[in-house]
Amino acid sequence: MDIQHLVDRLEQVLNESYRFPMSAYLMVHEDKIFNIVDQMRVSVPEEIKRANRIESEKERILAQAKEEAERIRELAKHEAEELIQRDSITSSSQHRADNIVERARREAEALRLDADAYVVEVLAKLEDDLLRSLSVVRNGMDKVSIQEPEPEMIQQEQPAD
Repeated sequence: MDIQHLVDRLEQVLNESYRFPMSAYLMVHEDKIFNIVDQMRVSVPEEIKRANRIESEKERILAQAKEEAERIRELAKHEAEELIQRDSITSSSQHRADNIVERARREAEALRLDADAYVVEVLAKLEDDLLRSLSVVRNGMDKVSIQEPEPEMIQQEQPAD
């Protein structure tokens, strides 16, 4: 039985008791009072046991909550470290990618310069070859024009008919 209910019943028995006029004394029904007191003796330890159970349950729940909070804190710390590491890996990868792109740009520029130099070299050789060929052609033309017989000499050399 609930201790509060027993206290209410005790108060009710006292309120229903006969009061001696002009005094603070009451005439109470002894059996009713002792019956309620006995029930209180039984009920109070039960109430205390229940309060102790509630207190220990509270302690268990608090310990469990602290354990869960610590687990969540560790998980969050681990995830934060993982994110930092991923960010570090991403940053490192970006840096490596930038280096690769820069190296490729420099190599492409060097190849372009080498190709330009090769083209200039080949064109210069071709120019030399063409100038030599042109010189041979001019020399041949000059030689042919010097050796060309005069038209009168060509007629003398022809036999008469």
